[in-house]
Amino acid sequence: MNFWLIKSEPGEYSFDDLIKDGSTVWSGVRNYAARNNLRAMKLNDPVLFYHSVDDKEVVGICKVSKEFYPDPTALEGDWSVVEVVPWGKLNKVVHLSQIKSNPSLQNIALVRIGRLSVMPLEREAFETILKIGETPFPM
Repeated sequence: MNFWLIKSEPGEYSFDDLIKDGSTVWSGVRNYAARNNLRAMKLNDPVLFYHSVDDKEVVGICKVSKEFYPDPTALEGDWSVVEVVPWGKLNKVVHLSQIKSNPSLQNIALVRIGRLSVMPLEREAFETILKIGETPFPM
């Protein structure tokens, strides 16, 4: 099992939208590192859902429901998507400032490579973020 974090602007697509929809295709990724991360995701891998730009907080957890396939929104290039389904909201959102102030999370991609929209997490980092969010895993 691998652990991931995906980022979305809540005005574009929020975790509440994912809950309402029941599932979504994670499309539109146009960064090679993020694309490669999508391709590494496996069925049922847990994924933290992060609201970027204004909120800057982890708000929920979802899981991969379908492994990568070609992005149907791509007009050119070799891009991929996965499908995710919601698992549940965190009991407490975890703000970026809380993540940055935690010494054990200093080396995660969210802190080091802020613009990356799909990133892997070590299990320990994933569990630390959930602990800060007062959310047990598995939910």
